[in-house]
Amino acid sequence: MANERVVVVGAGSISNAWFPPLLAEGVTVAGVVDLNLDNARSQIDKYALGCHASANLSSTLRRTKPDFVLDLTIPAAHCNVTCKALRAGYPVIGEKPMADSMSQARRMVATADKSGKLYMVSQSRRWDANHALTRQIIAGGAIGQVAAMNCDFYIGAHFGGFRDAMPSPLILDMAIHQFDLARYLSGSDPLAVYAKEFNPAGSWYAGAAAASCIFEMTGGVVFTFRGSWCAEGCHTSWNGDWRIIGERGTMLMEKDQPPRGQVVAGSEGFHRPLADVPVPPPSLQFAGMHGSLREMLEYLRTGAKPQTECHDNIKSLAMVFAAIDSAKKGRRVEIRA
Repeated sequence: MANERVVVVGAGSISNAWFPPLLAEGVTVAGVVDLNLDNARSQIDKYALGCHASANLSSTLRRTKPDFVLDLTIPAAHCNVTCKALRAGYPVIGEKPMADSMSQARRMVATADKSGKLYMVSQSRRWDANHALTRQIIAGGAIGQVAAMNCDFYIGAHFGGFRDAMPSPLILDMAIHQFDLARYLSGSDPLAVYAKEFNPAGSWYAGAAAASCIFEMTGGVVFTFRGSWCAEGCHTSWNGDWRIIGERGTMLMEKDQPPRGQVVAGSEGFHRPLADVPVPPPSLQFAGMHGSLREMLEYLRTGAKPQTECHDNIKSLAMVFAAIDSAKKGRRVEIRA
């Protein structure tokens, strides 16, 4: 069990996904910081944390001296909260997306470098048994070199609230998951994108709730994303439905079912003979936020760098803002993290 202590910043609804794994790992919550003290006190009582509620991060850090900080604030506050914690000398794990602009994200990475403290982003879809299995199969060479990846994401999501008013709700608030998964599954990084954002007939969003994006990736991989947050009926998975095409075969992930695939098993015929790809049993023990928390704890104990530390994760965020930029300009845009 852990001996580490954490200060949690942000006591909104997302904190309900974090307090259980923190408690399961034996992490001591030394303080909960929120501009709304009632929210902080409510979560402290709900999870019997027995710690202090505060609206001031700096004073809480001075008083508690935690081992790390967990940033669960809204994206617009991530840069300020994370940089303040890093400058004070504390490693940070934060919710996605890293920031609501590339300039802020770069400032956060620079602050991590200057402070010498780790900053990682919890990109929770990486800690999913089906995604981990698919990555394992692809990395093992079962389908050969990856050539193309397609992801379809179609959900009719009636959130209400701020998403209904966002200029780019799908790409900015959701597609970071699929864009990061494309990097995770293929092991490739983004080079350029051509994107089209639009708001379909019947949409209840003010901004562009649908998009089609074509990404050029390293290794010659082409990743295509098609999606909508106002597509009623025949929903895909919230993770998206995926087709990963290699030189020897194809892997599918659909409807959150275990991955399946086929590879060429002969050299004759108009359609070559095919064989199913062997899929081992899942081995991932800790999913979602619990998985990312475990990587942070492993870093604190051994120094092992988490897979979503800021220097890596900013590449996924760059895909988001490059896609939005491409849609605005109506042309291909090169991606620079």
